[in-house]
Amino acid sequence: MYQTKTKTKTKTKVKTKTFFCVVCWCCLNYLAIKLAEKELLSMASKLLLTFAICRLIVTVGLTMDPTELLRLGVYGQLSVDPSDVQTASLDFGMLSRADPWAVLHPASADDITRVVKAAYESEAHGFTVSARGHGHSINGQAQTSNGVVIQMSSSRGRRLGSSTPAALRPHVYEKERYVDVWGGELWIDVLRSTLEHGLAPKSWTDYLYLSVGGTLSNAGISGQAFHQGPQITNVHELDVVTGKGELLTCSEEQNSGLFHAVLGGLGQFGIITRARISLEPAPKRVRWIRVLYSDFSTFTRDQEYLISLHELPASQKFDYVEGFVIVDEGLINNWRSSFFSPRNPVKITSLGTDGGVLYCLEITKNYDESTADTTDQAELKLRSKGLWEVPHPWLNLFIPKSRIADFDKGVFKGILGNKTGGPILIYPMNKHKWDNRSSVVTPDEDVFYLVAFLRSALDNGEEMQSLEYLNHQNREILKFCDEAGIKAKQYLPHYTTQEEWVDHFGDKWGQFYQRKMEFDPRYILATGQRIFKPSFQSSSNMAL
Repeated sequence: MYQTKTKTKTKTKVKTKTFFCVVCWCCLNYLAIKLAEKELLSMASKLLLTFAICRLIVTVGLTMDPTELLRLGVYGQLSVDPSDVQTASLDFGMLSRADPWAVLHPASADDITRVVKAAYESEAHGFTVSARGHGHSINGQAQTSNGVVIQMSSSRGRRLGSSTPAALRPHVYEKERYVDVWGGELWIDVLRSTLEHGLAPKSWTDYLYLSVGGTLSNAGISGQAFHQGPQITNVHELDVVTGKGELLTCSEEQNSGLFHAVLGGLGQFGIITRARISLEPAPKRVRWIRVLYSDFSTFTRDQEYLISLHELPASQKFDYVEGFVIVDEGLINNWRSSFFSPRNPVKITSLGTDGGVLYCLEITKNYDESTADTTDQAELKLRSKGLWEVPHPWLNLFIPKSRIADFDKGVFKGILGNKTGGPILIYPMNKHKWDNRSSVVTPDEDVFYLVAFLRSALDNGEEMQSLEYLNHQNREILKFCDEAGIKAKQYLPHYTTQEEWVDHFGDKWGQFYQRKMEFDPRYILATGQRIFKPSFQSSSNMAL
């Protein structure tokens, strides 16, 4: 093959790799054919796995025995298709990119178990595994550049067309009022399935095109959380693949340590493959009310009063309490609000605002089938305005009730100026509706607020809409909270140093670390969160 010597060391290395790849291709192809003949692998799996392993050998110098991966016997697809890799390398935030070695479209939880177990048992040169739902992360939490991404959502349709295995479909238990769902199922599809039985999940998210496993790994909140609690408090049972490649069923009574660790655990302890979700009768009619405020103290007082009624009979309370902040005039008619008619635009300055800021209270009252067809309007509006496939430097904070007025003065009427770059949600929640045994951390007060800056960065020449400007503004907001002594906690947290993570978890850090050592001791899972480094990469336990 080589008749002349190469002139440089670099060229020699490249040609050696090429020769190695040709040899491996022949050997692996022969082996895969023999396995296929024994009906251990389908023809499609044989080709995909062979391509995947050759790509790993050539691109990253993988030295594990390639037959180990061939013998996994997954029934889904292990793909190195450029479109699959590109999709898995990005997320909704579009703030970072990491190309995985391959993307697994699992046919069942067993496929996931095999891949994670192979990663755990690989001694010399391991790899990481990250579960990806609908890709709605902001800072690359579901990405990996040295392993496999498991595409939990939207994989079945691509693999099986309209035919979905019965074992992975939502299974509604009407009498018991719960539903068993695949971890990659989108909440919108869960809702559609349960509505057929006159039922609905007790606790939703503001945006339903998110995966069940994804929201349960964080918390899952909306305007119902003040009464029903977050989604993680409305789960009866889970099936989880731990970082050791063990598929375990867990609940309050069975493997309870794993159950509480995984809920809000940022994917650090296992991959949720099945969840049993609590249901209630779906309302037949819903009345939606919006009230506009110019005074912040009145706005928050009313919100706090409404959530204090949660223990009263249904006829004496509202079912949903949220709100949003309007800083600039353009957001009066944004995707979160149709408060004013576009034919009759209203100037904020004409409403007598305090500091140029308005506050809108949103409440609903359920009567006795709310449709699932309107829940994607936010996405449709963003897409229509060219604001979907752009960077989204979102920032979500939990603010203690005692400091929310200070936050208003320092951020809404201070740092933001008169431009926001997107909607700002704000609503209070009752802490006793959260289970402290979960991995989530919240402010240490009976009532705390979610403040969510849902912004889109544009490359249109306007500095105040640029990614650099919005990222700087986010840093200024966090700096203000720190210097003012506002003990805020990030929801959907993103940190880059071990000190920040330890500070974020506070008293829970010791328990969080011990759970990691128990359920994912080699730090294989969800490395995109940057909490722990894989043991085969560094002797250090935590990300720096």
